[in-house]
Amino acid sequence: MAHESESGLPVQPVYGPGDLDGWDPGQQLGEPGAYPFTRGVYPTMYTGRPWTMRQYAGFGTAAESNARYRDLIAHGTTGLSVAFDLPTQMGHDSDAPLAHGEVGKVGVAVDSVDDMRVLFGGIPLDEVSTSMTINAPAALLLLLYQLVAEEQGASADRLTGTIQNDVLKEYIARGTYIFPPKPSLRLTADIFRYCRAELPRWNTISISGYHMAEAGASPAQEIAFTLADGVEYVRTAVAAGMDVDDFAPRLSFFFVARTTILEEIAKFRAARRMWARLMKEEFGARNPRSLMLRFHTQTAGVQLTAQQPEANLVRVAVQGLAAVLGGTQSLHTNAFDEAIALPTDKSARLALRTQQILAHETDVTATVDPFAGSYAVERMTDDLEAAAVGLLRKVAELGGAVAAIERGFQKREIERNAYRIARETDTGDRVVVGVNRFRLDEEEPYEPLRVDPAIEARQVERLARLRAERDGGVVDRELAALERAAEGTENVLYPMKRALRARATVGEVCDALRGVWGSYEPSGHL
Repeated sequence: MAHESESGLPVQPVYGPGDLDGWDPGQQLGEPGAYPFTRGVYPTMYTGRPWTMRQYAGFGTAAESNARYRDLIAHGTTGLSVAFDLPTQMGHDSDAPLAHGEVGKVGVAVDSVDDMRVLFGGIPLDEVSTSMTINAPAALLLLLYQLVAEEQGASADRLTGTIQNDVLKEYIARGTYIFPPKPSLRLTADIFRYCRAELPRWNTISISGYHMAEAGASPAQEIAFTLADGVEYVRTAVAAGMDVDDFAPRLSFFFVARTTILEEIAKFRAARRMWARLMKEEFGARNPRSLMLRFHTQTAGVQLTAQQPEANLVRVAVQGLAAVLGGTQSLHTNAFDEAIALPTDKSARLALRTQQILAHETDVTATVDPFAGSYAVERMTDDLEAAAVGLLRKVAELGGAVAAIERGFQKREIERNAYRIARETDTGDRVVVGVNRFRLDEEEPYEPLRVDPAIEARQVERLARLRAERDGGVVDRELAALERAAEGTENVLYPMKRALRARATVGEVCDALRGVWGSYEPSGHL
């Protein structure tokens, strides 16, 4: 019986030397840490130290999230990953009418430098690596983080971490955009310049395929559309006058890890090889670090089930193993109860323990790229690369990622694949344990974590107190300076930082930019 991969590519029951006819190991593979980085971006990979273990967390108030972060650090997390609530992601304050009912629900509410100070209270920011899942207002949250670090006395050149800052995938798959594409890309270029001068160790963008995968993208679509967005960001920065080797070493990526281990390993290997060739051949990058596709991975939230949620512990372990065998630089493992609600302290700790078992109780850290030379994985890597290159070519023929977004191409292709997956699940051709096979007549009760609805009222009170205490005249002057910078060509991050230091809120800063740049209105294609 023929079997298809998640990308719809044929998977053979047996692979052998004939499947690699004409295959040149020197050209296709290389050595670990060497071009084209198929085998990993570093020569020693995990044999020296394991990947960075991040746990994505954030809910309710800054104080509640701070308690979760400190607990995770105490239990061995080596990197923090911040989830922001929907109003913060959309550039609205907690007291805005559009924020009602959403404050603190899917992440932490951060309205000002006061909240950021509480969020990282007691955590030395020059000793942790922090990833922030924030896109349209990424510059604001990065500057708030820097302001708090300065208050702690931390040197800016010691701050390490990543802002997601990938607005193009918001137009494709997620929807938390604020500004139209052109000013959004201008803001991205300003962030690249600012970080090169002020935060040299900070990863300025995490170009994300994860959310496309959550929307239904296949592995081939995930890497093709993600790399197409990466090409658009590089072109924007080069057009703004930056040398590719001045910013490309700080680019990073973010992918999903599904339960299909072999195809996921092949996906990561193909993505590294494709990016290295794009940067070398299309942009003439010379610095080896500019050619490296360094990436963070999160296990597949879309594959978690509310039915028999404990079974998700197994799914997450398998997905985490796929990410590690594929050569990820950092990893977040989902909690088993995230299909139901925000994770509890216990489930978050179990998710971290999953990574620690992979790192310390298995032998996957003993050797680099253990699947190199596997007939199956090498053929799947080549097949995935060919499929993804074909999709990249289609995006290029449409004029690049932004032009393709405006035509609805990526969204349409992802929706087509999502429909295929849903149809296969409904018919039973795709087995989902606990959902369409191996079901229970009655589910066991489970008590999820619930966010206190009074959080919104408390955030509104904090904002009222902030506005009463600050110097409103200074805030107004700094916001006016930001508007002038947005109208011209000045890097907007410098006046933005001054406004935030004066205790302007996230919503006020975003409203100032909305007044100049406008808000994005999707076309009929989206």
